Amino acid sequence: MSGCGCGPTPADSGPQRRVLRIALILNLIMFGVGLVAGLIAQSTGLIADSLDMLGDASAYGLGLLALHRSPLFKANAARWSGSLLLLLGAGVLADVARRGLAGSSPESLVMIAVASVSLIVNATVLRLLTPFRSGEVHLRATWIFTRADVIANVAVIAAGLIVMLTHLIWIDLVVGAGIGLYVLKEALEILAESRAARAALDQGQAGDQ
Repeated sequence: MSGCGCGPTPADSGPQRRVLRIALILNLIMFGVGLVAGLIAQSTGLIADSLDMLGDASAYGLGLLALHRSPLFKANAARWSGSLLLLLGAGVLADVARRGLAGSSPESLVMIAVASVSLIVNATVLRLLTPFRSGEVHLRATWIFTRADVIANVAVIAAGLIVMLTHLIWIDLVVGAGIGLYVLKEALEILAESRAARAALDQGQAGDQ
């Protein structure tokens, strides 16, 4: 029924479940790899990127939980995802400020190598999620998360190249800050969509009364 807000049936949610599981596993792996590499390489950009991957993994996990649940649960899942992303973005900016004061010496080759692998992973996941980008709000949130990651990966690769060619290590801080700000923007977008979905549900319930 059009406009009923019904969730997918077990038969038609199989592709969603499979894609979300793949995305969850890949992002958890790349979060661990990126975080360790970022700490070793002293790269704010890589650390920011890895935390973004953790945010993605959480969104995919919430997306799996939301399958076959009520529209309200799905709207809340998007809100939880957006709130987590908001915290991660603030954490990235705090780390940029800390490293800006304490100083750092980012390793450009590690930045480029790890970000390139992350880019391949995120581009693959984004392609898998594209059929669901206009779907329910919790699935839309996962697509937005992944799109942010792809942009972040490209930014880290570019920063690594600039650091390698010019030795301007502050570029890494600039990219880290840029990723943090972009993450905050994406978080606000997800939260806005969640509020819109909840408002639509409230209006629908009011109309039924």
